Amino acid sequence: MAYLKDFRERIQNNDYPGFLKIWEEYCYGDQPDGEEIVAVLESVKASDLAKPFGLHVERILPLWRELKDLKHAHNALRLIFDLQTTNSEELADLATEYLKNRHQDDPLLLEKFRLIGLRNRERFQSAIRNYELLTHMKKGNFVFHTAGWGTGEIIDVSLVREELTLEFEYVVGPQHFSFEKAFKTLLPLPIDHFFSRRFGNPDELEKEARENPGEVIRLLLRDLGPKTAGEVKDELCDLVIPAEDWNRWWQTARAKIKKDTKIESPKDLKDPFILRAEEVPHEVALHKALETKPSVNATIQMVYTFLRDFPETLKNPEFKSSLEVRLKDILSQEDLAEGQKLQVLFFMEDLNAAHALPQIIELINHMQQLPDIVRNIEVMAFQKRVLQQVRKSRKDWSEIYLDLIFTVDQNLLRDFILSELDFKDTRELLKQKISSLLIHPLSYPEVFVWYFQKIIDKKSKLPFADVEGRNDFFEGLLILLDHLEQKPQYRDLSKKIISILTADRYKIVREIMQQSSIEEVKEYLLLATKCETLTDHDIKILHSLAEVVYPALSRLRKDKDRPAADDQVIWTTQEGYQKIQQRIQQIATIETVNNAKEIEAARALGDLRENAEFKAALEKRDRLQSELKFLSDQIARARILTPEDVLSDEVGVGSIVHCKDSKGSHHKFTLLGPWDADPERSILSFQSKLAMAMKGRTVSEKFEFQGDQFTITDIDNYFDQKK
Repeated sequence: MAYLKDFRERIQNNDYPGFLKIWEEYCYGDQPDGEEIVAVLESVKASDLAKPFGLHVERILPLWRELKDLKHAHNALRLIFDLQTTNSEELADLATEYLKNRHQDDPLLLEKFRLIGLRNRERFQSAIRNYELLTHMKKGNFVFHTAGWGTGEIIDVSLVREELTLEFEYVVGPQHFSFEKAFKTLLPLPIDHFFSRRFGNPDELEKEARENPGEVIRLLLRDLGPKTAGEVKDELCDLVIPAEDWNRWWQTARAKIKKDTKIESPKDLKDPFILRAEEVPHEVALHKALETKPSVNATIQMVYTFLRDFPETLKNPEFKSSLEVRLKDILSQEDLAEGQKLQVLFFMEDLNAAHALPQIIELINHMQQLPDIVRNIEVMAFQKRVLQQVRKSRKDWSEIYLDLIFTVDQNLLRDFILSELDFKDTRELLKQKISSLLIHPLSYPEVFVWYFQKIIDKKSKLPFADVEGRNDFFEGLLILLDHLEQKPQYRDLSKKIISILTADRYKIVREIMQQSSIEEVKEYLLLATKCETLTDHDIKILHSLAEVVYPALSRLRKDKDRPAADDQVIWTTQEGYQKIQQRIQQIATIETVNNAKEIEAARALGDLRENAEFKAALEKRDRLQSELKFLSDQIARARILTPEDVLSDEVGVGSIVHCKDSKGSHHKFTLLGPWDADPERSILSFQSKLAMAMKGRTVSEKFEFQGDQFTITDIDNYFDQKK
């Protein structure tokens, strides 16, 4: 196949002279490759070079005559006649002799020669292919329509009228085709072809698909070539398997395909399933992958995934022994990191290597930076095994666990660490560690939310799972939400907090308020009003829930205590308004459409319970919908700031405030809307705590913020600065 790449490159570049030059050289070769000849001819047939190349294709005939593989020889000759445009006597003689030898018992041989143009020898392009189609034209046989009508079944054939009648997959009613039209648009399909079976007897194919899904996938890949999961769904869903049954069926099929030694499963969602020419045992597939010499981390991931999916392969002594040799080779590498060595030793332990466990224990006992090593291990199962051995072998295990509980990535591993620390001897240490979350919730926001979900369960016996602890964590959750709203990287976590608060008709909020004092509830309401991602509807519900527990709080609903109408306005500059409009347009058009495609592609993978891609796509859809609703609600309340809106004698939106602190240091703050806020440039949202502290003040007035006292020295108009 040495020439194929060069040929395809010339075809892709539409370089006909370059292609012809290589063709001349190729035809003088003395070692014909049938597969390569077929591939070259197929490529040029599908290109714009096909027509001019028809004058030169027959130069390959001497090399074609040397082919030993009859299948390749037949396919190559058929393509030669498809492409040729000379209609030479030599070609006519060749086609006549070839077809006579192959179909000498055909009683209609001469009549078919007439129909394909070999009797008068004036024009007989595609003679081999057309003869085969004529031979295939029998009642009950199937064809494929190349112009989009799908599979067709032959209902009737008339040699006298030179016509056939068919029923097609995508066209209603019988269709009449002349032989000439049939030659141009129809391809014969074997009776066992996937398309033939799907069109001719879909009930039987559905039955087989349910009983043996792997065989049907093999059939599809054999006849249609490599297909992605989405493309497999296009060919089977509704046409063979009803749409409502698809996900369940595909989960079963996917599990069987994964273990099918003749189907190569893709490593990436966008890659296709491929039917191998021969069955490749799973062990052989792994060894071939390892022969490419991947990195140590890639090898560890590859071997771990393989042994997880195919544990039965360890029953093969030869494979087990060869895998052990490969793992020993890795262990012998001088630059092997401690974490990598530890994981390889776990593999050795699984292979029942006698020396593995003592080495694991010794390595763990002497590790200096064990928490860092655990965090750098990519396979969570190995992280857990390290921690289990640490628990058995090291006296400082609790310190290591406490170091890791806030810093590991996986909640499942965090759950394990928590369960190990929640015992009499270490519970007080755990409580001290968790208390730091209340003091500094922003240090580990994800961990704070994780632990809040743990203790909110009434059955929980964890530290802070009592009434006081839950109340403190609830207050911390609202404080956390207020801070996270201004940090784009925590957008998903903010939405998760909102989801926790509003779930089951605000069940958690109701329970917390029922166990809180009136002063605590007041604080919750105050904090909630500062959270921009809580809608007006959410705030009203929180007030209603509070009033149910403490009716005296109803006075907070009076007009004099409600935010003024202006406080409901979201002030913004023209630039800020356009930025939000562009974001809404981006979500509503591009991101939502792309997400819909991601959901369908992930759904096609099946096994929805463990389909991380599908879950991630659904979560992304929820995030997009929530963000779109939030921004749409906000932009409806937006008002573009003008110079006339800015007060001249007191601090308000649009003011540039000059002030000095108690140490005499000077500061300048610009107060604009939340969409224009930029803390790095000292541009504050007028809704921020610092802005609210100075709002309404005049020159020479003082205000306090975070324990310091500031004096306003001057007030400018934002629009004056822009001029």
